[in-house]
Amino acid sequence: MKVLQILPQLNAGGVERGTVEFARELVRQGHHSVVVSAGGRQVVQLTEQGSEHIEMPVHRKSLASLRLVRPLRKLFAGVEPDIVHVRSRVPAWLSWLAWRKMPAQSRPHLVTTFHGMYSVNRYSAVMARGERLIAISEAVRRYIIDNYPAVDPAAVRLIHRGVDPVEFRHGYKPSKQWRESFFQAHPGLAGRRLLLMPGRLSRWKGQVDFIELIEVLKRRGIDNIHGLIVGSSDGAKRQYEDELRRMVEARGLSKDISFLGHRSDMKQLYALAAAVFNLSNRPEPFGRTVTEALSIGTAVVAYDLGGPAEVLRDCFATGLADKARLADVTINVLQHGGNIDLKKHYLLPVQVEKTLAVYRELLEQRRC
Repeated sequence: MKVLQILPQLNAGGVERGTVEFARELVRQGHHSVVVSAGGRQVVQLTEQGSEHIEMPVHRKSLASLRLVRPLRKLFAGVEPDIVHVRSRVPAWLSWLAWRKMPAQSRPHLVTTFHGMYSVNRYSAVMARGERLIAISEAVRRYIIDNYPAVDPAAVRLIHRGVDPVEFRHGYKPSKQWRESFFQAHPGLAGRRLLLMPGRLSRWKGQVDFIELIEVLKRRGIDNIHGLIVGSSDGAKRQYEDELRRMVEARGLSKDISFLGHRSDMKQLYALAAAVFNLSNRPEPFGRTVTEALSIGTAVVAYDLGGPAEVLRDCFATGLADKARLADVTINVLQHGGNIDLKKHYLLPVQVEKTLAVYRELLEQRRC
């Protein structure tokens, strides 16, 4: 098959990393992989792994982007993909407008993935126009059914985001060289139990709750810990990072919490951590950091909301919490651990096979 994925950009983020991983698996299985985006830091990795990248400014939320509809239609006709797989709303509008004017018998099949619980409006509704809709969690599948009554439930496929069990293998340990480099850069962390809070620096992601948690744990006599906040604060989020730093200083936690910024060594950090946290205060569609940490064998604590809670209920129910019980759950995990059982449907090979099955179903439907 020739599969064309389209998304805004290829910088940091779960959607971007998932696209690159899936493209790699397509190539490994002998398919032709094409990705359209406005570019980004992951383009080099994508192309080195055998995919073709076509750069188009499909990321701009502007009426001027409608000028890309005809070039995109021409691109589809020239590349002749079997499948166009859309992963975001602006590219979805451009792709759908280009696709619908193509001859029905010769145009590619259109698949959309709901990577989020998008606001319910006409702008978001374009994600429901695919011939098949992929929901990345049961929470997202339910959200689609409940909020888009025009969608045929039979067209929705539940395919969980998959973690690469080779990249994030169980029991992975960072190299001696990496550990030495890390502790040289952060000498105060050696010998401490590290609590890891990964995610974009955004108010709803829960960094404030994490800082408050560290304060409560110390007050309750859990002394040998150190919090690591990982995530970038580009643009408007810089003010929020400044606010978090002031909060840490005001509470006397400057020696107990570090801000690491954007990191490309998350696998090593997961393996080093005593526990990983997802404290989003509104339902997330999935929570990639949850499955990656569990795959390595590191405990995860998360609020009982959305996709992260779905994963924990399946694989590590010990880590489920709410704000009132957050400290108690964390202490229990640190003292007693728990049995991690990462189910197969959260693994990348299963995600790939289920997605390819959706593609084959559409292609077979046309032959019939």
